[in-house]
Amino acid sequence: MPKITSPSACQTVITTFETTPGTCQDLLDALRDAYECFISKQPGFIAAGLHVNDAQTRIANYSQWTRREDFQAMLRSDEMRNRNRKINELCRSFEPVMYDVAAVFG
Repeated sequence: MPKITSPSACQTVITTFETTPGTCQDLLDALRDAYECFISKQPGFIAAGLHVNDAQTRIANYSQWTRREDFQAMLRSDEMRNRNRKINELCRSFEPVMYDVAAVFG
């Protein structure tokens, strides 16, 4: 389970996927499979969460990594490159962005 703290010792990556109600579940299944079978087993992986909006037109992914280089190595792997090609077919666009935690409330 992701734990958000400030300051944070880990790298945060938020990825948004633009999809359609007709492909949302397929995309969610592909992302779950990627996390369960590959991503969660990569060096530096800490935790992740998937979020779907009510209209099923967007999926947001929050993930935490020990270092940004760990995330980049996972993305560059042959396994993830192949998975991302399939994921790309299920959505209009997706973009992973690295963030630093600026503040936490609550």
